[in-house]
Amino acid sequence: MLRKFYPWARAESVFTIDYEKLYERGFRGLMFDIDNTLVHHGDDATPEVEELFRALRRMGFRTLLLTNNSRERVERFVRNIDTLYLCEAGKPGPEGYLKAAGLLGLEREELVCIGDQIFTDILGANRSGMASVLVRFIRLDREKKLGKRRRLEQVVLWFYQRSPAFRNRLGEIEIERGGGMPQRKRKLFCEMNPLFYAISEQKGIIRRNWKDMREREPFAVERREDRLPNLVSEQSSVLIKRAKGIDLRLQENKAVNIRLACSAIHGMVVRPGEVFSFWRTVGKTTRRKGYRDGRILREGRLGPGIGGGLCNLSNTIHWLVLHSPLEVVEFHSHSDALAPDHGERVPFSSGTSVSYNYIDYRFRNNTDQNVQLLVWCDEEKLYGELRSERAFPQRFELVEEDHHFHQEDGKYYRISQIYKVALDWETGETVDKQLVLDNHSEVMFDYELIPKELIR
Repeated sequence: MLRKFYPWARAESVFTIDYEKLYERGFRGLMFDIDNTLVHHGDDATPEVEELFRALRRMGFRTLLLTNNSRERVERFVRNIDTLYLCEAGKPGPEGYLKAAGLLGLEREELVCIGDQIFTDILGANRSGMASVLVRFIRLDREKKLGKRRRLEQVVLWFYQRSPAFRNRLGEIEIERGGGMPQRKRKLFCEMNPLFYAISEQKGIIRRNWKDMREREPFAVERREDRLPNLVSEQSSVLIKRAKGIDLRLQENKAVNIRLACSAIHGMVVRPGEVFSFWRTVGKTTRRKGYRDGRILREGRLGPGIGGGLCNLSNTIHWLVLHSPLEVVEFHSHSDALAPDHGERVPFSSGTSVSYNYIDYRFRNNTDQNVQLLVWCDEEKLYGELRSERAFPQRFELVEEDHHFHQEDGKYYRISQIYKVALDWETGETVDKQLVLDNHSEVMFDYELIPKELIR
């Protein structure tokens, strides 16, 4: 079960892994468990762990802590570590792993999950289509007894170590099948042909509906014509992009699709505790409803698809929410370098992915007052506003640092770090600064249009 599609390897500890070899083979993201992987259960980060993360960033890796621990525990651990983290991840369920991939802005094939438990860290990575490394769990001398799960893991490892297909080289990672990133033994069901892709898509929709029914989230449903009085944030963007290599017909169709979706969202009120869901609000995009073929990104390739272009709208909403105290509970990213920038570079001007209904965009109103979403279009622009009943004590800004383009293996990537900064309304002092995206997006437009001064 554990090795059905994706390989896993073993190492003595996180400090003996050959990270340079992983980078050479194309991996760009590392997701770490905390307890008994980086430190003993419940301990704070050590100077050695803090230096490890600094070294990994210098090497070019993006890092994330993926843990079932509480936020309080993780925030104490990362006080001196510059890394993303995802708490209460629900391992070994794949949802947390896929959300983490979105936060890192990387494909599953570029990620390695590192942990100490086969039936949690490694199983979850495998179920999510990611390579993984099992490290020996950190055990104190006074701990004489092993739990039942640890004993079962030892049995599993005993059999694996005696299998010709399994390799255990402590201190060195050897991803099976050698050379480059790991390849699946066979294609996934959804990759075999268009019919199987459609079947898999329906499976994803059914699973999403079942999950929503089981969890019983309070979703926002009310829309009002009158606007709430306080403007929290506002945004506008070009509706139709015109540049070399961009299909104008698909851009015009995208504008039609966005206008239809805006009509379903405009005026939506999200009460305290409620969750806004993009797809529960917009519904399925069909030709019968008037949706057209717009540009979509699927399996790393741009092409036409019904309802294409709605990622622009979800991205506008994400931008509004990031400029507020609201909590993003589901976010998926794709390349934010689909087209050249027009004018001044705006962080999160694109890159939020949605696909009915299993790739959703959701946020929760974790404040004590109602908020309202307003989205509309004119001939050339898409507009968005987030409103509330009264002003919040803080305002928020997005700050992009170290923005540039870099060539890797013949392809260009947009590189940057995007932070959400909270400022006190009265004093203007910085209250908090959080890394929301370690950006590493493949450029999908003509390389000749990349500003030469930004290439490093």
